[in-house]
Amino acid sequence: MEREINYKNMEIKDKELHRVVSTAIIQKDGKYLILRRSTSKKVFPGRWTVPGGGLIVDDYTNSPKTTADAWYFAVSNSLKREIKEETGLETNQLKYPLDLAFIRPDGVPVVTLSYYGDWKAGDVQLNEESIDYKWVTLDEAKGYDLIEGILEEIEMTDKILKGGDPSEIQYNY
Repeated sequence: MEREINYKNMEIKDKELHRVVSTAIIQKDGKYLILRRSTSKKVFPGRWTVPGGGLIVDDYTNSPKTTADAWYFAVSNSLKREIKEETGLETNQLKYPLDLAFIRPDGVPVVTLSYYGDWKAGDVQLNEESIDYKWVTLDEAKGYDLIEGILEEIEMTDKILKGGDPSEIQYNY
């Protein structure tokens, strides 16, 4: 379902600042976790997606610095926090295959870092951000109203997990 937004006339307050978001395609027993967003969400209400969320300063400032000047793994650590908050699940190491950028309807530019990884522990327990969940195969995912691009990310992950070389697998948009 394509939505047309006129970006040329949209006011963007600071063109250098972006909201940083990360998502995770979580695989368990050949199936992928998808979540249905609450209908009260600002962006993509009621649509199906994968777990994730925005990076906040507290995600790293409340941790010891990795070096004298910086916090390494801030995004992946915040993603693990988001997964736990949204689903109650833990994952194994998350791997990074791609990123994307978009502008929210309220004019906020967003950079999304997409990861994938295997389920490690826990049973799904949704928080208020989601109203339903499913573990689906790639073919089953095609029957859901997924946010644009999520199906292609699941397809890419499926190919990688079936032995494909991540450097050779293309995102099909």
